[in-house]
Amino acid sequence: MKNLSKSIVVLFLIVFTSCASVTSNTIIEPNNSFVLGNNAHSIFKVKVRNVSKNNLEIYHAPIEGGKHSSQIIIPNQQVILKVDANTALYIKNTATEQASVDLYVTGDTSLSMDYKN
Repeated sequence: MKNLSKSIVVLFLIVFTSCASVTSNTIIEPNNSFVLGNNAHSIFKVKVRNVSKNNLEIYHAPIEGGKHSSQIIIPNQQVILKVDANTALYIKNTATEQASVDLYVTGDTSLSMDYKN
């Protein structure tokens, strides 16, 4: 019975930690980028909704260098992206006014979050 209790606790911890998520409304200043996951991490998924008036550019950037999967998100558009391990997601605001995105991140949530010019 004691082993069964331990097994249930371990199973609960695995399920609980694998269901971790982060929800955020993020502001991006003009001509800046919000960078999610520019550190060593596992795969994560992110739902991005552009809640600003201007188009935003998003792209993947492996931490070893490079850039791929660039796309434009128009106002009120939502995209769901799978981001590879050790790859950052850049959300770039090229407009002259502030932008805002709603983010919902699942999977590995131990991600760095930063802004870059």
